[in-house]
Amino acid sequence: MTSIETLLLNTSIFPVMGEKLDASNSIKMDFSPTNLDLPSVDISSTETFNHYVFGLLQKAGKRFGHGGYFEHRVIYSRSIVFATQESDFRDIHMGVDIWAEAGTPVFAPLDAVVHSFDDNAGFGNYGPTIILQHEIKGSVFFSLYGHLAKSDLKTLKNGQVISKGEKFCQLGPYPENGDWPPHLHFQLMWDMMGNVGDFPGVCSHRDIDKYKTICPDPAIMIGH
Repeated sequence: MTSIETLLLNTSIFPVMGEKLDASNSIKMDFSPTNLDLPSVDISSTETFNHYVFGLLQKAGKRFGHGGYFEHRVIYSRSIVFATQESDFRDIHMGVDIWAEAGTPVFAPLDAVVHSFDDNAGFGNYGPTIILQHEIKGSVFFSLYGHLAKSDLKTLKNGQVISKGEKFCQLGPYPENGDWPPHLHFQLMWDMMGNVGDFPGVCSHRDIDKYKTICPDPAIMIGH
C-alpha cells in the first residue's frame, strides 16, 4: 500500500489548525503510563482533567498541545466506552489529539466532500464528529474530526464540498464534546470499514497491527 507521505508528495496541505504546529506554538503531551503526574490527577472529573491540561499549556506559554498517535494511554479508564464485550480494554490511541481552547477553528487540510457526521454522545465518546473523504491521484482516504461543537453539525450535509483551507468546524466545549478537555481528535483512515459518522479511535493491544495498516500517521497534516 502507498504510504500517506508518498501519496501526498508535492501536494499542498493546509494545516488542520490553521498554522503548523512546532516548538513555537505547541508542546507534546504524554498520557501514557510514563507520565508520573497522571496518577495524582482525578481524570474522572472533566473539570480537574481540564485544569491539568490547560495548566500545562499555560506553564509552557503555548496555544496547542499535541500527540498520541498509537500511544498507550492510561486516561481511558475514565469511561466504560473503551471496554469491549470480550473484556479486552482498548487503550491504544490511533489518531493525534490537538489540545486547545474551545472554539478554536479547524480547517480542511485538502479538498474534500463530507462523507458522514454524527453526534456520538456519551461520557468519553467523540461527541460531535465529522468525517471527510479525500481523493488524491485516484486514491481515496478519509479524515475524522472528533470532539467538536454541536453547532458544527446543524447545517452540514453528506456530499457537501469542503475546500482546502476552509474552516468547517471548531473544538467543542465539555460536556457536549464527549466530556473531555477541549481538543481535536484527528485521524486518517484508508478504509471506513462500513462505519458512518463514527470510526474507532482507540484499539486494544491485540489489534495494533490491524489498525496501523488502516490508520496512517496524520502528522503530515498538522505540520509537526
